Amino acid sequence: MTRFFTGRHMAMITVSFFAVVIAVNTVMATFAVRTFGGLVVDNSYVASQRFNGWLDEAHAQQGLGWKAATSRQGDYAVISLSAVQGARVSATAIHPVGLLPDKVLHFVQTGPASYRSVETLPAGRWRLEIDVRHGTQRARFVDEVPA
Repeated sequence: MTRFFTGRHMAMITVSFFAVVIAVNTVMATFAVRTFGGLVVDNSYVASQRFNGWLDEAHAQQGLGWKAATSRQGDYAVISLSAVQGARVSATAIHPVGLLPDKVLHFVQTGPASYRSVETLPAGRWRLEIDVRHGTQRARFVDEVPA
């Protein structure tokens, strides 16, 4: 007995195709909404007006020659600075996907170019927005603390 390709077969293929597409889109949209809040800046217009000022600050910071590297020492964040000593260092720890609240960290100098956080940093990946001040000079860095 020979089977023919009928309209019913085509309808089942079409419905199956779109069911798979809709299912995949639903899963991806659910993952996207649960893992990323979607907010990069509070107000994009205000951020655009401040952009040139941020560029000027970045050029001034490059002129200082300061560099920062972060690491983890047990439950504490450690920042190593080059080309500056005796600075005041603070940072805001931000969870990369926003699942945990931001945490403000203050640092004490533990070596010639090493600073350790006073507050503990929970386990996991964190992005540090670091603020370094030495006299009237100021630099900002963003770095990831390894898990």
